Amino acid sequence: MSAVTTVLRRELAGYFATPVAYVFIIIFLVMSGVFTFYLGSFFERGIADLDPFFRFHPWLYLFLVPAISMRLWAEERKSGTIELLLTLPISTFQAVMGKYLAAWLFLGIALALTFPVWITVNYLGSPDNGAILAAYLGSWLMAGGFLAIGSCLSAVNRNQVVAFILSVVVCFGFLLSGLPMITNLFSGWAPQALLDAVSSLSFLSHYADISRGVVDFRDLLYFVLVAGFWLAANVIVLEQKKAD
Repeated sequence: MSAVTTVLRRELAGYFATPVAYVFIIIFLVMSGVFTFYLGSFFERGIADLDPFFRFHPWLYLFLVPAISMRLWAEERKSGTIELLLTLPISTFQAVMGKYLAAWLFLGIALALTFPVWITVNYLGSPDNGAILAAYLGSWLMAGGFLAIGSCLSAVNRNQVVAFILSVVVCFGFLLSGLPMITNLFSGWAPQALLDAVSSLSFLSHYADISRGVVDFRDLLYFVLVAGFWLAANVIVLEQKKAD
């Protein structure tokens, strides 16, 4: 864990050493506010909850998280520093986890800075703060899932733009997998077990349950397994690149 912590600190400090962190946080906060108060009609609804705030998080993360993840490994490969990193006395798994946890913690910081919205809804009414806390947890877990996908695809090639596009496409597929427009493609010829498997991959359905304040172990396990699968794939890709 000491090696993971060292990489985490190095990466997290690197975010705030450049304008990248501040630009991302500002964009995230501004877009969250626009979606909440204008598209989500926060005041017009007259209901003391944060549904308009959390409703748009999957679509915000769809583009903002790949913008963070695209540089995790593609930049290292392009600049040639990946060889230096992987020759340090740490394993590939430790390097992957350190970089991933730093980026995930950074996303958590950006999410935590939206606390004025929580203060606002408590000032205007008496919301269920337990449900709001659960929704924050679900949002952070979903961001972690997106980030794990983007991290793996960033390791596949050295072009950050290509990594960004691939991440958006794959994440978009995970978002839509439970919707009728996707399941209808399989209905009529695919067995029900396959339809259920495709539907169960949807980020939206698992996030929707948690955002309503229902913290089901199956939903938590889903995000952990998604992140774990893509991080394992990330390690395999880097090991293969190192062998080549």
